[in-house]
Amino acid sequence: MNPVDVNDRQAALAGDGEHELESRELEVAGFEGSLAGRLYRAVVDGRRDLLIVFFHGGGFVDGDLDEADGFLRRLAVASGYPVVLSSTYTLAPNKPFPAAVEDAHAVLAWAGKNKSKLGWTGKRMLVAGIEAGGNIAAVAAMMSRDRGAPRLAGQILIMPMLDPGLSTCSMREMPSCPDKAKVVDECVAAYRGYLPHAADRSHPYASPLQSSRLKNLPPALILSTDDDPLRDEAEAYGAKLIAAGVRTTVRRLPPAQLEEPNARNECACTGHVLYEIANFIAGLEGPPASSGR
Repeated sequence: MNPVDVNDRQAALAGDGEHELESRELEVAGFEGSLAGRLYRAVVDGRRDLLIVFFHGGGFVDGDLDEADGFLRRLAVASGYPVVLSSTYTLAPNKPFPAAVEDAHAVLAWAGKNKSKLGWTGKRMLVAGIEAGGNIAAVAAMMSRDRGAPRLAGQILIMPMLDPGLSTCSMREMPSCPDKAKVVDECVAAYRGYLPHAADRSHPYASPLQSSRLKNLPPALILSTDDDPLRDEAEAYGAKLIAAGVRTTVRRLPPAQLEEPNARNECACTGHVLYEIANFIAGLEGPPASSGR
């Protein structure tokens, strides 16, 4: 898999410097009540055709709107100036599965009903997330398919947590590296809080990688990093989507220093991630391309 060449586009994807960015706090509707949200928009004329609804990381038990703020600010001035809505969700262990994913689906439905408030035409909605938020985004896409709404144009999963069994080779091998052992321990603790009942760990809304019903999901972009313990589960999920006939792009990005706090969000701020997202979104507008890596 060849590394992405971003030298000629990194500046543009980081923001062209010509458009002011506005962000504001707002309340969105979750499954059982209001949730905190943040809206990002480049100051351009008219409503935007593309809305990206994003869910933060934090291992299902932590995280907030500030974690991915830098990344989302850059994203909002890339890829055709989308509207980006970042939403919180109910955290475990206070309320474990399925509270978070029910919130996510409710937020998507709320966004579809509040176009004017978001400055969005309603034309295309994508769901996205990083780490635990990547799991939630993948599940929200399944729930939207299963429940018949809202219609999604795509899903963007950035270094997602998809396997509560923690059984992949990258997850087993990485603990031999001291810096990565902490990441694995955090994944174990995260799933313990999110999925306290063993029976839930095989539910497709908790473990997308275990799902046998992947047909008719929206096109997917799945990004992993070379030395991430979550790498193999991300790529395995991409392979299953492709086998199910879902238009899917899987990319493995250069190594990231994931032992640092908030490292996945910092990794997402690189030009590599923005380049891949921009290409994915542009491809949704054109004729279908071959799925694969």
